[in-house]
Amino acid sequence: MAEHTKCLIIGSGPAGYTAAIYASRAGLNPIMYQGPQPGGQLTITNDVENFPGYPDGVQGPEMMQDLEKQARRFGTDVRYGLATKVDFSTSPKKVFIDDTHEIHAEAVIIATGASAKWLGLPSEEKFNGRGVSACAVCDGFFFRNQEVAIVGGGDTAAEEATYLANLCSKVHMIVRRDELRASQIMQKRVTSNPKIEVHWNSETQEILGDDAGVTSAKIKNVKTGEEKTIAVTGFFVAIGHKPNTDIFKGFLDMDEAGYLITEKGSSRTNIEGVFASGDAQDNIYRQAVTAAGSGCMAALDAERWLTEQED
Repeated sequence: MAEHTKCLIIGSGPAGYTAAIYASRAGLNPIMYQGPQPGGQLTITNDVENFPGYPDGVQGPEMMQDLEKQARRFGTDVRYGLATKVDFSTSPKKVFIDDTHEIHAEAVIIATGASAKWLGLPSEEKFNGRGVSACAVCDGFFFRNQEVAIVGGGDTAAEEATYLANLCSKVHMIVRRDELRASQIMQKRVTSNPKIEVHWNSETQEILGDDAGVTSAKIKNVKTGEEKTIAVTGFFVAIGHKPNTDIFKGFLDMDEAGYLITEKGSSRTNIEGVFASGDAQDNIYRQAVTAAGSGCMAALDAERWLTEQED
C-alpha cells in the first residue's frame, strides 16, 4: 500500500530543514526523507561563522541538529531513507524510498543538494575539515595571512583563488594543464595577482599534516616528473560540484551539469507541484544562507500551489 502525503521533502540540509519549518507552520504536515547524508555538506564542516544568528560561530553538525530540532518541533515527520526513484508523470507524484516504500505526494520539495568533487586522495579525506575544504568563501577566513593551495583551472578555481588572495599571504594554484580553462577576464585576474603562484602541469600527490591539521602539499609536474613540497596550512579543492539530481532525469529540466532549472524568482520546476531548492538548483552561490532562503521559497510556493488546487 502506498502512503499518501500532502507535502514530501526530499533531502535535508539548510534548504530541506527550512522548507520543513515553513511547511509545518503552514499546516502541510510534511514528511521529510533526509537522504544518504542527513544534514548535507555542513555535517562535514567544522566552524560555520557566516550564518546569521550565531555570533560566536557554530559547528556544522550542531547547526544541522538545531535546524532538525526546529523542524521536528513544528511537526515535520523526519525520517531516514533515500529516494531512489520518482514518477512525476502522475498526480499525485510517486516517490520510492529505498526501492521499497512508495509515497504519493501532492507537492514535492527537492532539497537533495550537491556534492563537491574531490581528488580521491586518502589524505584529502583525512584532513577534510582540518585544513582541506571545497569552499573558499566558507572557510578562507580561517586562513588569514597564511599560505594556502587551491586545485583547479576553471572559473570557480580562479574566482576562489582571487578571493583567497585577498585574505591569505600567498595562494598556490595547482593546475593540471599548461593553461587555465577559466574565462579570459578570470585568467587575467589570476596571472596578474602577485599573491597567486600558478603551478602549471601539476597534480597533487599527497596532502601532509599533523594533529593540528594540514602543513604542506606534495605536488608533481606531470611533464617533467619533478616533485616538490609546498608549505601550506589550507588546501582548497575547486574542481566542481555534482548536483544530486540523477533520479529526476527524464522528468525535470536541468542544465548540462545536472542542476535543476527553476522559473526565475521562484522555486517552480517544469512539473506542476514540484519545487526545487538549495544546491540542487543553485550553481552560483552554494551557501548555507542562500540554501535556507530557497527552502523558504519552496515551502511558500508549495503552500500557494496546494491552495490553488483546492479552489
